Amino acid sequence: MLKYAVPKFPAAVVLASLEFYKKKLGFTKLFDYGDYAAIKRDGVEIHLWECSDKSIAENTACRIAVNEIEALYAEYQQAGVIHPNGALEQKPWGVTEFVALDLDGNGLFFFEEEV
Repeated sequence: MLKYAVPKFPAAVVLASLEFYKKKLGFTKLFDYGDYAAIKRDGVEIHLWECSDKSIAENTACRIAVNEIEALYAEYQQAGVIHPNGALEQKPWGVTEFVALDLDGNGLFFFEEEV
């Protein structure tokens, strides 16, 4: 039985990415081994691995289910992390969604299922 998933995102400089996740996205550091680290917010854990190829990060993403998406969207708008084409909107597949980008260009698709 599957329990949960932990995405691994490439980061050009892991320490800089850790700070970005803490200051801009509200995550806390779980551990930092220099070239490999982990952060967590609520029930979501993300690992960061050192990678100098920016194109990998720019083509990496994950989807994160949330509650109270409007409040999270407002928080991340203020932090300036919303993807230029990732505004909050209802999607035809039954969710409200927005996209944020981390320091390296990894996409975080936040969604809330319509009830």
